[in-house]
Amino acid sequence: MFFEALGSAILGLALAWAAARRLPDRLPARHLVLSTGVAGALFGAFLTHSALSAGHFVLILLGATAVSAASLSLLLRPKGGFRRSSATA
Repeated sequence: MFFEALGSAILGLALAWAAARRLPDRLPARHLVLSTGVAGALFGAFLTHSALSAGHFVLILLGATAVSAASLSLLLRPKGGFRRSSATA
């Protein structure tokens, strides 16, 4: 279980680092992105481990990656900013 947690944390950190490097203008501060990626991966590993039990290392890492990516996607901002239109127009 230790290696599952360590592997998922490293995977979440790598995914968050890649997202922060590729989309710096659409994401908030880097430390928030990195911590969200790690926390999402650890939660995903816990969730997948609880559902499948031990012995499915690759599937647990896949679940950790999916939850980490979903958590990071919630931090994305729109590309051009918010567009406001008047209610009378």
